[in-house]
Amino acid sequence: MTETRTRRRGTELEQAILDAAWAELSEVGYTALTIEAVAKRAGTSKPVIYRRWPSRAALVIAAWAGRQPISTAIPDLGSLRADLLWLFTRVAMRTDTMMSQTIAGVMSEAFKHPEVQSLLRERLDSAPLTKSLWRIIDNATARGELEQIHLPPRVQRLPLDLIRAESILCGSPLPEETIIALVDDVFIPLLKGLALD
Repeated sequence: MTETRTRRRGTELEQAILDAAWAELSEVGYTALTIEAVAKRAGTSKPVIYRRWPSRAALVIAAWAGRQPISTAIPDLGSLRADLLWLFTRVAMRTDTMMSQTIAGVMSEAFKHPEVQSLLRERLDSAPLTKSLWRIIDNATARGELEQIHLPPRVQRLPLDLIRAESILCGSPLPEETIIALVDDVFIPLLKGLALD
């Protein structure tokens, strides 16, 4: 009696593809990753993948987005500095798990292809980081540590941008003193400078 394999569809198939893409990234890195290898690992075909993700970079960004999302539960540790250190540490831990080589590969692809730039920008703009940052700022404002401020989109992304740049240039995991310097020397002075008149 032959065993019949159940055909996966919808979210089950998509998750299998994303898991396979992440496993390939972990083993061979972004540069060597192929859609063919992802399809083989996921037990599907290249056309099935391309119907969902039009490019290798789009697939990688989707796989990246599904890995260890930042918790939406933000602790109130009693001070702006403590809350920001908590947030920057979480972003650094996430970046470390994302492998700097992978991030660099996606960024390199983004320089060459405008559609990848759009995908990456859309992903960064919708990241849960923004909500976490606003919660921290609202708590600091309620405690009287900050005046009302306006945060431009680039400032909202800045914790991620700072951590990513440090990780790519200096390697990861980032030492605690680097995270402290980013909070104390860059981000808190910036927030205080953005106070509304």
